[in-house]
Amino acid sequence: MREGWEYKKLGEVCNILNGYAFKSSKYTNSGTRIIRITNVQKGYVIDNDPKYYSDDDIKNLTQYSLREGDLVMSLTGNVGRVGMLQKSMLPAALNQRVACIRTKSDEISLNYLFHLFNSDVFERAAIRSARGIAQLNMSTEWLKEHTIPLPPKSTQLAIVSELDKIKELIRLKKEQLKDFDNLAQSIFYEMFGDPVENDKGWEVMKLKEIVSDDCSISYGIVQPGDGVENGVPVVRPVDMTENFISRQGLKNTTKEISDSYKRTILKGDEILMCVRGTTGLVAMASPELKGCNVTRGITPIECGPSCNKWFIYYQISNPSIQQHIAEYTRGITLKQINMKDVREIPLCLPPLALQHLFAQCIEQIEHQKAEVQKAIIDLETLLAARMQYWFE
Repeated sequence: MREGWEYKKLGEVCNILNGYAFKSSKYTNSGTRIIRITNVQKGYVIDNDPKYYSDDDIKNLTQYSLREGDLVMSLTGNVGRVGMLQKSMLPAALNQRVACIRTKSDEISLNYLFHLFNSDVFERAAIRSARGIAQLNMSTEWLKEHTIPLPPKSTQLAIVSELDKIKELIRLKKEQLKDFDNLAQSIFYEMFGDPVENDKGWEVMKLKEIVSDDCSISYGIVQPGDGVENGVPVVRPVDMTENFISRQGLKNTTKEISDSYKRTILKGDEILMCVRGTTGLVAMASPELKGCNVTRGITPIECGPSCNKWFIYYQISNPSIQQHIAEYTRGITLKQINMKDVREIPLCLPPLALQHLFAQCIEQIEHQKAEVQKAIIDLETLLAARMQYWFE
């Protein structure tokens, strides 16, 4: 125990509110926003598929109204995710399976609690407390009994200042990555124009016509299982968070299952494209993925001799091609695009020498991005270490 710090149950120092079971049949297009479990991400409350209640339907449910700065926490699924409600999301009300946390005293900083709840220390405790097999569920009763460290207010604010500075550096580095991506797309437009309008008159071919002879543009493993030790790593759509995909963090399937989907076993130099969920999202397979596989939601694209993979990667990423993919995407709960439509995606094909020139520019940009990405990883490691130091 640190000198001068108190350790109290969360329910002693905070009010913890449960949400209401708002009926989806009464959702409207405007009014009071309903904050649901899908809106709560780790560190954020996002404007995801907004749902509203009319003033007439919500007037007798004001006890569930939310305020700017409220901390909202997921109680189901990815339990313990916490975001802080921003003014732009108001007026808002709390849905079931989401909790709202408000301090009882000005001696407790909401921003301090926000950082505490977003630490790995709290996340591990929340997961341990949760019950359920198919889906984890955490109770507000456990939250009320959970003990948290409470330093003096001045120390709380010093902790918040330190962690905020590190997070701001991470944010700025991530903005740099976006700037590099925008630069790459700008170079693409300057050299090749809009690939759909094709005002430069390049030859146009279907995706299936420009891939290598042994690239079938196929679905990956339908049921990879729950993961096995020393198996074959598989790439899932949720793993496609960076330009390059590595083995780190991938779940494994059995060799038998992987071998039954030989057409999608990776060589380590393919473009990976999502065909379920965020259709059209692309990433590069790093060389260390040789021998790995992909799941049903991804198709590997191996370029043939007439095209450069960086050129194809950025052409598929181009907003015009992404719009084309969106037009062929079907489904509401689960969005997906048929493999036939993927194979038919029209792509322009300038001379190979020009594609290679573009790729040289991109490789320089990717080198700079790698340096920025390394800095982000170092900062995130520092942030995790400092949060563990303060909250362990």
